[in-house]
Amino acid sequence: MNIHKTAIVSTEAEIDPTARIGPGSIIEGGVSIGPNVNIMSNVYVCKGTTIETGTTIHMGAVIGNEPQDLVYKGDETFTRIGKDNVIREQVTIHRGTKKGSATVIGDNNFLMVQSHIGHNCSIGNNVIIANGALLAGYVQVDDGAFISGNVVFHQFCRIGTHAMIGGFTGVNKDVPPFMLVRGPSVIRGVNLVGLRRAGIKREVIKEIKEAYRLLFISGKSKEEALSKIKETLKSEEIKSLVEFIEGSKRGICKIRFSGEEFFE
Repeated sequence: MNIHKTAIVSTEAEIDPTARIGPGSIIEGGVSIGPNVNIMSNVYVCKGTTIETGTTIHMGAVIGNEPQDLVYKGDETFTRIGKDNVIREQVTIHRGTKKGSATVIGDNNFLMVQSHIGHNCSIGNNVIIANGALLAGYVQVDDGAFISGNVVFHQFCRIGTHAMIGGFTGVNKDVPPFMLVRGPSVIRGVNLVGLRRAGIKREVIKEIKEAYRLLFISGKSKEEALSKIKETLKSEEIKSLVEFIEGSKRGICKIRFSGEEFFE
């Protein structure tokens, strides 16, 4: 087991023999660290945290600390981090608030410097979160989303699969799958670059563009647009888009900014 002599590791932590713990890092009891995990220097991993195979955590990160939530009363909660993630310097990830709940990070995600994942967030797979992005509690980010630098999210927002959020954006509504958002919760178009990189077929991208037109350009109400989309567009990606919008509790981002809505 490769644990630096200056690291402080609880005897109640479970550390795989192939894991590496760097100088000055602290691992509390109740932590489970899987095979080939690399924890660099001065990382603090708090109780209730599970880190799966191949994840790398860079210098100064804090993983699984108490949530910044007045509801939290010290109950046992958790942080679950999947496989092959890269968590860069000074990232903070807080554990769940309500008893037995968890903050969950999936597989193959890239969390850049000083990004923050609040309590009870759910991050899917293959997500990129750039420097300084701040996710409040209960934010859900689906597979393949790209979040640019210094983006801030209101609690309970949902970010759909393969959505892209431009830098310095404030988001307080749900971002539908495949869409590009920039500015204060404003839809700017379809995330064409992301879709092509993800290998989405040309005919499916064509359907997504038509769904965007119906939802945001045509002047139809949301209900009218969804009805037309369900009638004419049949790909699985379109079905997931419709399900996401119909399941939205906060409402979805719009193509025009309303100052009043930003404070909801």
